[in-house]
Amino acid sequence: MTGPGSKPSSAPDPRVALDRETDGTLRVRLSGRWALAGGVPPADEILHELESGPPAARLVLESGDLEGWDSSLVTFVHEVAAPASDRGMALDVSGLPEGARRLLDLALAVKPRVEPPAVEDDALTARVGGVALRAWGTAGDGLTFLGETVLAFGALVRGRARFRRVDLVHAFEATGVAALGIVALINFLIGAVLAFVGAVQLQQFGASIYVANLVGIGVFRELGALMTGIVMAGRTGAAFAATLGTMTVNEEVDALRTMGLRPVEFLVLPRVLATSLMMPALVAYADLQGLLGGLFVGVTVLDLGTVEYLRQIQVSVALRHFWIGLAKGVAFGAVVALTGTYYGIRCGRSAAAVGEAATKAVVMGIVLVVVVDAIATVVLHVLHL
Repeated sequence: MTGPGSKPSSAPDPRVALDRETDGTLRVRLSGRWALAGGVPPADEILHELESGPPAARLVLESGDLEGWDSSLVTFVHEVAAPASDRGMALDVSGLPEGARRLLDLALAVKPRVEPPAVEDDALTARVGGVALRAWGTAGDGLTFLGETVLAFGALVRGRARFRRVDLVHAFEATGVAALGIVALINFLIGAVLAFVGAVQLQQFGASIYVANLVGIGVFRELGALMTGIVMAGRTGAAFAATLGTMTVNEEVDALRTMGLRPVEFLVLPRVLATSLMMPALVAYADLQGLLGGLFVGVTVLDLGTVEYLRQIQVSVALRHFWIGLAKGVAFGAVVALTGTYYGIRCGRSAAAVGEAATKAVVMGIVLVVVVDAIATVVLHVLHL
């Protein structure tokens, strides 16, 4: 902002004159053209006079010979007026331009916020209590987020959910086709390791053929879904948290709320839906890779025939084991997507917070996948399935 009396760059440079009067008044006269481009004089002389000189009861700021000004004038005056006000001096700014007075009033009206020093208690009970309180708060907030997601699914069933179909298609691609490589590698190696460990023991009893039973039931019922869930937690869960966390930092989530869109419907629902629906397909693919890993060990280490290995799997593995693995895949997919989107939506407002959100999403996603698998195993045992 420039005053109405501003002149071209040939106007005199900004000047400051300081006078101390006999009645205790400290008078500061500002003249010349005050502009950021031309530079402004430092306020050190006036601040030094306030600190080391005789106490003054009144500070008068005048600008009778001012030929132009912008925000540099207000900054200079505020730098001088703030410490004077803190010392209890009366301020007289009637000699400044009206616009500068208004800006100065706004600047002086906002007092700097002083945070009380944080008191840390190193006692073990205090630290344990703090962790427990944070965990309780996170659990409550997580249940709220889960409730919002359930309501969004209800809106989807009624045909009222608002999200872009292209986001759903991209989520299907990111959680399905793009994950085939890492899922295949991990589960092939898991099947091979499981077969090799079983072979070491079964060869002692001449029962090498039962490696197929071990690999078939272990992969179909447990390891195929479990390892796929862990891989997806580290891959897809972290990606969801980083994407939504970046949107939170860039205030895109706030913009959605401003436009009347619910972020849970627009951002969370497509990702949870795509991950939950693609996980059974990934688990079936993982089961196939695990069986191939076991077949590789059976043929190369145990000298089993391919037909013999596959026939033993057909005889020993019931169809229910396959369906149990697929059902676990749906549950693991929902857990991974909900964890990643939760930490993304609840991300802080800094770049460091995005990395922290991704880390928490991976850790909590893996933990919850294992917990859900343990609970499902106990329930299935009770139901004799």
